Amino acid sequence: MSEYLTIVRHPLVQHKLTLMREAGASTAEFRRLLREISQLLAYEVTRDLELTTRPIDTPVCAMQAPVLAGKKLALISILRAGNGLLDGVLELIPSARVGFVGLYRDEVTLRPVQYYVKLPQDLAGRLVVAVDPMLATGNSAVAAIDLLKEAGATDIRFMCLLAAPEGVARMKEAHPDVPVITAALDERLNEHGYIVPGLGDAGDRMFGTK
Repeated sequence: MSEYLTIVRHPLVQHKLTLMREAGASTAEFRRLLREISQLLAYEVTRDLELTTRPIDTPVCAMQAPVLAGKKLALISILRAGNGLLDGVLELIPSARVGFVGLYRDEVTLRPVQYYVKLPQDLAGRLVVAVDPMLATGNSAVAAIDLLKEAGATDIRFMCLLAAPEGVARMKEAHPDVPVITAALDERLNEHGYIVPGLGDAGDRMFGTK
């Protein structure tokens, strides 16, 4: 991926995102759409995975067939809302290793507070995809990427549903080597650190906690 920020403008992605933005979308509908859109975003994230070949027998003849090369990739969910994206990507790549980074945003300082970390072993040499629906201030994403690099990850990508310009700038400043893949770059953050026009709190809408 040559550009730091990739906006996936596929019509199905944009259509599903509009349905998710609507305030009247039910919890079940929001969750289903998030899972579906995560698979479409994952196609873009994994577009340039390396391939090798191995011999197989088709019903007609033998051939050298393409298969993924190298170590299985690792998916890292930034809790709690990241699990909505994680579920969809795992349906597409069921053999991926999975890790979790638990961060919540202090509503006063807007800074991330860490409460849980569990990562796969041997992140070096793997493609590591961190997932979180919202890249708002960028503080939680930066903190999560810091942890991944400390654990040895060198090939990291960040996949989100929505991004704010402030969050993209924060990520690029802290981790210019980590591409960001998103469905939309929205206008701005409001005074509470929420993305505008956004879709509200993704975790609350996914789990029905508000």
